[in-house]
Amino acid sequence: MSKMSRKGNFAAILSVAILALCVGAGAAVAGDNSATTDQILKALAPKPLTRGLSVGPQVDPAKVAAESAFVKKIRNRATRSLSSGEREEIATMAQDKPNIDLEINFDYNSADISPRSMPSVQALGRALTNPDLKGSTFVVAGYTDAAGGKAYNQDLSERRADSIKRYLVDKFGIASGDLVTVGYGKTRLKNPDQPMAEVNRRVQVVNMENKQTPSQ
Repeated sequence: MSKMSRKGNFAAILSVAILALCVGAGAAVAGDNSATTDQILKALAPKPLTRGLSVGPQVDPAKVAAESAFVKKIRNRATRSLSSGEREEIATMAQDKPNIDLEINFDYNSADISPRSMPSVQALGRALTNPDLKGSTFVVAGYTDAAGGKAYNQDLSERRADSIKRYLVDKFGIASGDLVTVGYGKTRLKNPDQPMAEVNRRVQVVNMENKQTPSQ
């Protein structure tokens, strides 16, 4: 493969997977269609955890405490300050959570958000400032496809995650400490059977909120 064609694989269509840290099914918005704020809110709405009930997701006090301690630990951290172990813990926590995939386009070989992706990014900002989600800690994780070197992809994934964070902070007033950025480069492909597929070029946002309802 020529150097120019390899660079072409870095063209920046990313999908943004929004995952809430609670049990439930995910949703996806594919193609060039922009997701609405309502679609994002519906997909991200955390399902209440219950105490003392035989139905619905049950509270594991030890797990909740461990998750809360971890979230506190990673708040206000710079992207590159996260250890490989912390990055893996974030990925593990997000594996089976509700999600929504948004297409976020970036300029070629760049972390600059494309103007045609602004409707989806703005819908995301409105959703994250909605009272149902506002105040949670969100992890913004960047991913690339398998093309190119490991170091390049790691840097690109981090810069694109940081770009989403800056926009949400600057335009929607979301507290910087509520958005934790992390990069995975090409290490965790969403579709390993097609390593160059667009689905692998994504940003994942994890909502770390757990909601509880009292026992009855």
